[in-house]
Parts: sequence; C-alpha cells; structure tokens
Amino acid sequence: MGIAESWEITRMSKHTDAAEDVLLEKKGCAGVITLNRPKFLNALTLNMIQKIYPQLKKWEQDPETFLIIIKGAGGKAFCAGGDIRVISEAEKAKQKIAPVFFREEYMLNNAVGSCQKPYVALIHGITMGGGVGLSVHGQFRVATEKCLFAMPETAIGLFPDVGGGYFLPRLQGKLGYFLALTGFRLKGRDVYRAGIATHFVDSEKLAMLEEDLLALKSPSKENIASVLENYHTESKIDRDKSFILEEHMDKINSCFSANTVEEIIENLQQDGSSFALEQLKVINKMSPTSLKITLRQLMEGSSKTLQEVLTMEYRLSQACMVRIKKKKKVVF
Repeated sequence: MGIAESWEITRMSKHTDAAEDVLLEKKGCAGVITLNRPKFLNALTLNMIQKIYPQLKKWEQDPETFLIIIKGAGGKAFCAGGDIRVISEAEKAKQKIAPVFFREEYMLNNAVGSCQKPYVALIHGITMGGGVGLSVHGQFRVATEKCLFAMPETAIGLFPDVGGGYFLPRLQGKLGYFLALTGFRLKGRDVYRAGIATHFVDSEKLAMLEEDLLALKSPSKENIASVLENYHTESKIDRDKSFILEEHMDKINSCFSANTVEEIIENLQQDGSSFALEQLKVINKMSPTSLKITLRQLMEGSSKTLQEVLTMEYRLSQACMVRIKKKKKVVF
C-alpha cells in the first residue's frame, strides 16, 4: 500500500460522517450520482464536489458508460444549494474555504456543461442555487410536479452564480432577468415551461423512468431522448394549465428591459399594476448591491460562453466575499 492510499484511508476514516454524502455507482449502462444528504436537503459541500468531479471525468472517458444520471436522495430535494452553514463556520474559524469551494464548484458546473456523455438530471423537489448549477447545464433536465426552482441569491447579499449569468439571460424574453432579480419561485410543470427543465415526468413514474434508462443497451443520445420524450408525453399532471407567468410576460419583458436597476424600478412604478407593484415590493427587500451586480452579470453573460461566465462569476464571488468580510459578517 502506497503513502497516497494509506493517507486516503486515514482521511476517509476521519470523515465517516461525510463518507456517504454522495453515492457514485455504475449501474447498467450509466454512471449514477446520488446526492445523499436528505436531512440537509442534499446541500452541496466541498467534499461532495471533490468526489463528483473526478468521477464525472472518468465516466466521460469510459467506453462502457453511455450516460450519467444525477439525482437527490430522500424525495424532498434534488439539491437546495451550497451548504452555507459549513462555509460560514469555516470562515468564522478563519479557514479560507470559500475561494476553494467557489472555484471547485464552478469547475464542476463547467464539467457538467461540457460533458461529452448524455447527462440526465432528475430535478425532483427543491432545486436552488448550487443544485441548479449541477443540473441546468446538462443535456437533459427532468422536472416533476414537486420540483421547486429558485435563484434566491439577491436576498442574501450574493448574485445568481453557478452559471446563472449564462442560462438566465438565454431564457425567453426577460424572464431570466425577472427570476434573477426577484428570486421568484417556479413549481412543477412551470419549471419545464420556463425552459429550465427539458422534460416533465410524474414523480410516481420517476423510478420507472430511471429503470428504463438503466436498461438501455449501448444507448445513443437519441435513444435516451426517446425514453424521456415517451414519459413526458404520457404525463397528465397540470398539462392543461398555462404557464404561471404567461399573463405577465408582456409586463416582465417591458419592465425588465432596462440597463439599470433604477430604470427597472421606475418601469415597475409607472406600470402600476398589482403584479408590478408586488415585484417592486420584493425588489425593495433585496440587497441593492446584489441587484446591481446581478443585472450587470446577466447583461455581460448574455454574450459569453459558459466557461467565460464562470470565470467572471468566480471573480465576482471573491469580490463579494471581501466586501462581506469587511462588514465583519458572513452572509451568503
């Protein structure tokens, strides 16, 4: 046994509580990632990121692995975001975990976005922040009626990172700007209608869908898409309901088509509808600095590649951390 192996066993024995925080298994034709912290809504830790990234890269190169599936344990959440508590406690103890956490998380987001194998994220339950970064950049995102999506960062002194600057401005009209600035929550089929999910499946059929994917023999991207499409077509939940924001899209497009936060606020005030005034109330509760950073982030990100956006967001995250520390507070 070499020094590296010996050190790894010692490290794992010291971290038995974290040893199973993510399960990485080869099943049939697929590599399966299970975020396994259900008590913490599968919140993402540095330990989990450092396990997922190398395994994802191995499966990507493995000729016997034809697709990658990622899901959350416990039924309540896919992933509620980065584990703020762990980062906060480390920062208070003067451990510089934040730069490493953000850098490695964004590297994983980029690996998902550039993955050469079909990547299927089963976004059942709460999917926020870091959970969005683990799913939205992949080729296939399957929502259920229990999916709850949000990017709530402007309320906590940050900005919608994990590649938010890439995917949000690419949603229909100004929807992404609205979601980013207000932290509005989308539920169930609306996550699909917004363009965040690629498919919608009834939650009671999710296990069957996974079994059918795993049973495929040497599947192509088209074979996988066909299975997902079949389940999507069969789903009847909320099929006849319109998108929750459909009637407001004209207002969203006009009010959020502005180059400054001040102009957006002015547009909402001038609109004067109950919907516009409600959004105004929400925006007024957000961090003013976060709002300005976020608007600029999305405007800049709309013409950048995912990798360029993640580089920009890493620099922004570190600048935000400096600002937060100067206030002698740890807020994420």
